[in-house]
Amino acid sequence: MKSVAIVLAAGKGRRMGNIRKQYMLIKGKEVLFYSLWAFMKSKVDDIIIVCGEEDIDYVKEEIVEKYGVSKVKSVVAGGSERYYSVHEGLKEAKRLGYEEGDIALIHDGARPFILSTEINALIDETLLCKACIAANKAKDTVKMVDDEGNVAQTPERDRVWMVQTPQCFDFALIKEAYDNVIQRAVRGEFIQITDDAMVLEYFAPTFKIKLVECSYNNIKITTPEDVVYAESIIENRVKEGI
Repeated sequence: MKSVAIVLAAGKGRRMGNIRKQYMLIKGKEVLFYSLWAFMKSKVDDIIIVCGEEDIDYVKEEIVEKYGVSKVKSVVAGGSERYYSVHEGLKEAKRLGYEEGDIALIHDGARPFILSTEINALIDETLLCKACIAANKAKDTVKMVDDEGNVAQTPERDRVWMVQTPQCFDFALIKEAYDNVIQRAVRGEFIQITDDAMVLEYFAPTFKIKLVECSYNNIKITTPEDVVYAESIIENRVKEGI
């Protein structure tokens, strides 16, 4: 069994004023660096970075080579939508020899604070159930609304989880699911995909996907306020020796 991390870094950062948040500096290092280093310290075998075609040389020279992220085996161009980018990463993993029984971890490069211990836990769980995702329990009460914005339902908070990445799958299972979704997209079918588990839900709606609880610090850098919080996380980790 081998495991490959597909790290997505092709986002445009629309909510950050079109700043490519994955390359922003936080405490002197790019956002993308932090998650790559967590995968470096984990038991993941290989890393594939998916970025904008125009950024490939920058990622190779200014991040991979500069910081010595030796597990990175490929840096490939992504697509116009997230699911196209993931598919490109999976195709590259296939080219590198990944197959059924191996594990693919799909991670947003704008989530810098996943821990190597959490990555290892996700890999171990995937060996048992073939599909699992990082998540944490909702702290707030969640409301479902109707088309007019009125409260329609209040789900039990104990059953509501906030989904994160990495999302981890048996390689052949998620590759086939993404192949199926891409074929639908090529035919012009509208597909609303916000995370990788949804792709598996489309392809195999009865398949069980396990949630693995990870830290609330595993935030996605989305707004300027997140940068301030991210700096405090790094400061605390330095103090704690993490």
